Amino acid sequence: MGNGTSIGRVRGLGASHEGAHHWLMQRFTAIGNLVSVLFLGISLVLMSDYSYASIAGWLSSPLPAFMMALLVISTFWHARLGLQVLVEDYIHEAGSKFAAILVLNIASFAGAAFGLFCIASLAFSGGAA
Repeated sequence: MGNGTSIGRVRGLGASHEGAHHWLMQRFTAIGNLVSVLFLGISLVLMSDYSYASIAGWLSSPLPAFMMALLVISTFWHARLGLQVLVEDYIHEAGSKFAAILVLNIASFAGAAFGLFCIASLAFSGGAA
């Protein structure tokens, strides 16, 4: 191709047709985070007591348990998407990039699974302390 003009060096190296999906998923998870954090904040402000029994009782209701599960899923997914961009931008060796994304995926999945397990254990305990 040669070292012609700047446009000649980059011609044909346009979008990979995957960036828009990744960008949209980051925005959708950000909106999900906003809605679920607002729900959590408003719920906590309206509570009169912050004891373990009170929070466990609140979380044993279906709507709060569902919203907190959505918060956990959306937060870990959003974090994974953002950190994936950092890994792809700053790690250039293929093997290192693969390893970093593998560790990122495992950590994201494990964190979300642990959060969901904790929510489920509180939600299904019926608020018993």
